[in-house]
Amino acid sequence: MAESLPLEMVTYILSFLPLSDQKEASLVSRAWYCAAQNALREASVQYNIPVSSASLPVIKSLGLRGITCISLTNLDGSPASLQVLRSVTHHLGPHLQSLCLGGGSPTEASFVALILGCPALRILDLSGCNSLFTSGMLLAQPETAQQVQQALSGLRELSLASLRDLADLSFNRLSSCAPCLERLSLAYCHLTFQLGPAWGSTDPQDSSPSQLSFRNLLRFLKERAGRLHALDLSGTGLPPEALRALGQVAGLQLQELSLHSCRDLSTEAVAALCHQQPGLTSLDLSGCSELADGAVLAVSRGLRHLRHLSLRKLQRLTDAGCSALGGLRELQCLDMAECCLVRGRELAQSLGSVRGPPPPLASLSLAYCSSLKPQGPSLLMLQALRELDLTACSKLTDASLTKVLRFPQLRQLSLSLLPALTDKALVAVAKGCPSLERLALSHCSLLSDHGWAQAASSWPRLQHLNLSSCSQLTEQTLDSIGQACRQLRMVDVAMCPGISIASVRRFQAQLPEVTCIQSRFVGGADLTLTL
Repeated sequence: MAESLPLEMVTYILSFLPLSDQKEASLVSRAWYCAAQNALREASVQYNIPVSSASLPVIKSLGLRGITCISLTNLDGSPASLQVLRSVTHHLGPHLQSLCLGGGSPTEASFVALILGCPALRILDLSGCNSLFTSGMLLAQPETAQQVQQALSGLRELSLASLRDLADLSFNRLSSCAPCLERLSLAYCHLTFQLGPAWGSTDPQDSSPSQLSFRNLLRFLKERAGRLHALDLSGTGLPPEALRALGQVAGLQLQELSLHSCRDLSTEAVAALCHQQPGLTSLDLSGCSELADGAVLAVSRGLRHLRHLSLRKLQRLTDAGCSALGGLRELQCLDMAECCLVRGRELAQSLGSVRGPPPPLASLSLAYCSSLKPQGPSLLMLQALRELDLTACSKLTDASLTKVLRFPQLRQLSLSLLPALTDKALVAVAKGCPSLERLALSHCSLLSDHGWAQAASSWPRLQHLNLSSCSQLTEQTLDSIGQACRQLRMVDVAMCPGISIASVRRFQAQLPEVTCIQSRFVGGADLTLTL
């Protein structure tokens, strides 16, 4: 019956499967192979292509399949690179939508030729491509700029992260070629901040040929306020005054803003931002070391539609700030890793408040929260949770894990670096989280073969498993896993002295679908099997 379905319908059905299942489906028949390839293309899978003559047949093959998303690595000005770029332009260019040259060193001429051959681009990543901006002459010729503007007329996303030589003039030339830009990243670029009335200047003549100024960025934001909705200024040293000036740009309605590692930001500036940009749905304040509980309170009060929030490495954040998170009723992803003062009680109560339905939280990271002692009854209300990271939460006990980890729909879990984790907790987790696909238990030295003999049968969907440095495990654990977890694709048993090379090979023969076994220093030897 499946053979009689139209190709488009089979493609649509396969698009809902994980990548590993799509690969298996492609082996059923030629029609299913074509459908799986179409599903991969529709899922915007990015193909990483190393720049070498050996990649030329691959590029031609990808072109025949209509691949739309690629990343070129090791790009430089060599003849081999030029040959690869010409091949990409010829075979992939007409339908290429996403192109990443991150970290490469293309010449200005080869870059222009590549862009002119890719008229359908929607996403362009030039992160770290300093060679394009060193001379300051990129797109300086009006004729070339006009041609590039025609090619990039549909560009929606541009990443210029980590460019040490990016200046106002080169930024203006490139950004003017992308009139429909919606997302911009200048993360870790060297922005200069000139305080005072000069921030209000909008004269393009003030653009610097040698520096990237915040004044020039403000001018750009005022021109694009009606269209731009995502901005990444992580690691730029943004001061509080600059954040206030950004937030009050007339007509600017940001949805996503990343300020990772902007260490000078103040609670007052964040509060002003929340008032000025209430439509934000994603906010990253990780590593903003001056922020404390007041900033989280301002976020909770001002950004009612926030879905993604990162507060990683806020060393001054306490439980008092966590109690305000209950106001974010649309929150889907919360990252509080390395918040060492958070103990968990108020966080659990705010997220699992009985005063209303809990937020649809799907991803929660509390890794390296060294003071964490999560409270079970409240967190159990987060039934939408799919990913949970409790790495190195050293104060967790078997009793607390048994109470907390009961999420039937959980797909991904990390309990690595928990020295107190025992077989009893492992079995409880197996019963409470039977849908796991990814599990990390590295450096859990108390786990034994007996625990895995009881737990393995509860995880038939497991695909990725990390057991590195679990010193008590032997080949019996591999046997238990091999019999129960038939969908495994990756296993890490590195630094497990009780597991021998022979047992790893037997395990590989038992589960031929496993594509990678990390087994360095197994049984005292250095061995990595990768198929």
